[in-house]
Amino acid sequence: RITDIHQVENAARYLGTALYWIAASVNIRPGRDYYFYIRAVNQVGKSAFVEAKGQASNDAAGYLDFFKGQITESHLGKELLEKVDLTEDNASRLDEFSKEWQDANGKWNAMWGVKIEQTEDGRHYVAGLGLSMEDTPDGKASQFLVAADRIAFINPQNGNQTPGFVMQGDQITMNEVFLKYLSAPTITSGGNPPAFSLTPDGRLAAKNADISGHINATSGALNNVVIAEDCAIQGTLRAERILGDIVKAVGKEFPYFREPSTGAKRYASGTLTVQIDDDQSFDRQIIIPPINFQGSYYGRSDTWDTCTLEVRRNGALIYSGTSSSVPESYGATLDMPAGGGIVTLTFSVSTRGNSTGWPNSRISDLILMVVKKSTAGIRIS
Repeated sequence: RITDIHQVENAARYLGTALYWIAASVNIRPGRDYYFYIRAVNQVGKSAFVEAKGQASNDAAGYLDFFKGQITESHLGKELLEKVDLTEDNASRLDEFSKEWQDANGKWNAMWGVKIEQTEDGRHYVAGLGLSMEDTPDGKASQFLVAADRIAFINPQNGNQTPGFVMQGDQITMNEVFLKYLSAPTITSGGNPPAFSLTPDGRLAAKNADISGHINATSGALNNVVIAEDCAIQGTLRAERILGDIVKAVGKEFPYFREPSTGAKRYASGTLTVQIDDDQSFDRQIIIPPINFQGSYYGRSDTWDTCTLEVRRNGALIYSGTSSSVPESYGATLDMPAGGGIVTLTFSVSTRGNSTGWPNSRISDLILMVVKKSTAGIRIS
């Protein structure tokens, strides 16, 4: 890539002037970025260069057809693949060739090789190999070509006869491969169906994957997933059901007797019941913020109305308090061990009058929270 657009004419390879261009060359490789610089030229003048980036096709079959044309048009390819008429059927011929020449355009060419040809039942067979050096429009091109049904490499050390590399037909088989860089539009593992596959459109399928490091995805679905450590959600979380370390809270107003004519609250009277299911695998705590309640005092007659609050846990009384003119308050933190069963809390408030007419009392709303019992990140000293 040319970072300074003013250096295009000096640093880039000139392709020519035309209405459009198709870049095709043995020097263009798949899987790599190539940068092209184009400008418009007319009678008015020349525009500035515009940069365009592209990659060669990843069609392996297309590349094989391309190289087929390169090989069959070369001097060595013609020498190896050209059929020689044998005078008799079921005949055989072995030729070794060595040539060096300069054509009319001053291009040097040299090649050497050996070739075996046979005919049998009217069919022609050829095997051979050759080396060549030819002048091409892209410069010097050296070739090593082999024409055979099977090509194999064998390491005969310690009597070994198993090949490490075999090409037969249109397939290559290797025992072990160490590659610095691999460009493969499709990758498929063994198994029926394959346990792993990667398609040209980027679709990855794996029956069992152990992935470490960074994963970046913009969409998808996960089932039965465990997040072992912290998770940061910067967007919106929508959960149909949540189990775990979370605060649950409820709140409700205590019952009141109201004046029939106005509907105004006169005195607190009634019961609220809270049931907490034992549906978690960890210990929890029930937090009851202060409940304030108070009766009324009448100074002229030196009488008062009393307000009483009683709290029971699974039927057992855990608090009882009465207030007249001085406010009273109840708040608590109750342990709820996992596996201890359902906890039922009842909050009963009543008012007793000691004056003529309806009594007066008041009580704040009931608020109750259930949290996981944990001291992580919190210290009290």
